[in-house]
Amino acid sequence: MGAFSDKVFAVVRLVPRGKVATYGQVARMIGSPRSARYVGYALRANPDPGTEPGCTPCHRVVFKDGGLCKGFAFGGPDEQRAMLEEEGVTFADDDHVDLEACLWDGHVDAGGGADGDLPSAPPPDFDWERELGDA
Repeated sequence: MGAFSDKVFAVVRLVPRGKVATYGQVARMIGSPRSARYVGYALRANPDPGTEPGCTPCHRVVFKDGGLCKGFAFGGPDEQRAMLEEEGVTFADDDHVDLEACLWDGHVDAGGGADGDLPSAPPPDFDWERELGDA
């Protein structure tokens, strides 16, 4: 698809079951901090959505406030919510993931292994308050 999309897919594949990442978080982790919208565009074109090995679990990516994607390309927000609930993700209300409980910290679990030059954690200057809109 392209280098940008490939980086997005690689990072999203690292998000573990039961956790979510934000579009902005993924953008920062691939070195494009102002490209959250483009992360969404890349995921909308995800050629391998799902949870099986080798698939890109784009349902694990949410807005910075924990909101589900109204235009979730693979079945709408109800399907995204069902997929997340099946993985143990908790919700603050009908439309928002409980980010305090379920936001991925960016670290790769032992055995998960990162590929090549992908980060195994957010950059040292990663500002969680700004990322989550608390600043």
